[in-house]
Amino acid sequence: MDNKITIIEGPTPIFQPTSQGMGFSGPHAWANSILEGPYLYETGFTTVRTFNNQALLERCQQNWHEGNPMYLEYRDRIGLRAQAVIVAAQAAETAEGQVLLLWVRQDLLE
Repeated sequence: MDNKITIIEGPTPIFQPTSQGMGFSGPHAWANSILEGPYLYETGFTTVRTFNNQALLERCQQNWHEGNPMYLEYRDRIGLRAQAVIVAAQAAETAEGQVLLLWVRQDLLE
């Protein structure tokens, strides 16, 4: 099964930290509880434009239901292939079209 969402064209996604400067009252504070465990990770939030956001969301849900991770694959700032584990997703409609709201796991910055 395909467990990747690949950004084919466009700029490198900008991941907004969900906890930086917001404390527990920010709009994404719930995302910090997803990654509680023995390892320290940051949760990042990004928005990705899609052609069919519902199909991508269903692919995420199917992989998670089967116990498999889901990845966001993209090009970093210097053009190398990078991946981030998707921990939550939501489909949305905007004036620009369909988007997928993604919360991803990132290594804790030192």
